[in-house]
Amino acid sequence: MSETVMPVEAVLEFVQLLKSHGIEVILDGGWAVDAQLGYQSRSHEDLDVTVFHKDVPAIRRLLERRGFSIVPRGDSWECNFVYGNRDGHLIDIHSCSFDADNQHIYGVPYTWEALSGMGVIQGTPVRCIPPEILVEYHTGYPLDENDYHDVKLLCAKFGLAVPSDYLPFLENKADTS
Repeated sequence: MSETVMPVEAVLEFVQLLKSHGIEVILDGGWAVDAQLGYQSRSHEDLDVTVFHKDVPAIRRLLERRGFSIVPRGDSWECNFVYGNRDGHLIDIHSCSFDADNQHIYGVPYTWEALSGMGVIQGTPVRCIPPEILVEYHTGYPLDENDYHDVKLLCAKFGLAVPSDYLPFLENKADTS
């Protein structure tokens, strides 16, 4: 596991960079959780973002001009790739495309509704995945303490049920209480 940290200043700088070039960006992952909560609840190794695939060439140019380069990963493909810089800042980019009826047609299979949330990072409004969809996205794979942390806080704030995938975490917490 890497010891990198994606600081809030770098997150806001990236969001502002894309906005200033007319590029829509939607936060996903841990930073989307924190945007929904309205505060930074933990440190983050990277920034997960969703963008529209038509903007990928411009995003690549913008990042490369700022000293970022592709970070090789085994699961990278044209619609999911990671850029990093020498400061250890990592941006995990997911791209997708929709038709005129807002139906997914290409890339990472988001629904249109998944891109509809709004949150706040240090007083700055940001687009992000809505809380109920973030909870849904935090299931169906091997979970860790960060996943439990994120889901527990989202469910508490938004009155959502904790998914059954998290029963082992809940049982372990009950055993240690």
